[in-house]
Amino acid sequence: MEKETTIFGIRAIMEAIKSEENIDKVFLQKGLRGDLFSELEDLLRKERLNISYVPVEKLNRLSKQNHQGAIAQIAPISFYTIENLVESVLESGKTPLFLLLDQLSDVRNFGAIIRTAECTGVSGIIIQKKGGAPVNGDTIKTSAGAIFKIPICKVDHIKDAVFYMQASGIKVIAATEKAEDTIYDVSFKEPCAIVMGSEGKGINPSVLKVSDDKAKLPILGEIESLNVSVACGAFLYEAVRQRR
Repeated sequence: MEKETTIFGIRAIMEAIKSEENIDKVFLQKGLRGDLFSELEDLLRKERLNISYVPVEKLNRLSKQNHQGAIAQIAPISFYTIENLVESVLESGKTPLFLLLDQLSDVRNFGAIIRTAECTGVSGIIIQKKGGAPVNGDTIKTSAGAIFKIPICKVDHIKDAVFYMQASGIKVIAATEKAEDTIYDVSFKEPCAIVMGSEGKGINPSVLKVSDDKAKLPILGEIESLNVSVACGAFLYEAVRQRR
């Protein structure tokens, strides 16, 4: 069932955190000071929640209420732990195909990727707690409801997810223009996880360094790169082709 709630006000957000509400992202007013505001910041950092500092105009657009410089969004879904997600997929007997999104920031790209992932039988999507696109109404709309049909997991760092995949016998393939091999030179037949990077920076160098394989798409035109959601679709459908 779809659920999207916006919480406004410093004390209300603090209570929501203490009540273990599934908070996806918190918007805080830039330059705001005060003891209670600092207490909220400390709590958010302790819980490693996704924080974005924005101008007051942004907050005013998000809520017409007296937000006190703080607005939180509760995710419409429940997130899996990486342990439960990987274990359940391995126990199912199906060949795992995971998708790791390294700080993808655009909500519509995120939604489009979720939709393609569901259509290509992806076992689960792993995202980072901080720095990525929020799971909100735009995500739901762009995913065409696929977000309710595919497991999504949050981790502190994508590199931690890479190590966990590798320890579980799952090969990690990084999608990067810096690769020598194309997607047609790499095998997707065995259990694997594909890493897609952010729109501007790509995959973090530390994640690239520990990945098992690197692959790129052949670019025949003058434009040097594809939109990340389009590139992700090409990678996923190559995996589908190889596994048929």
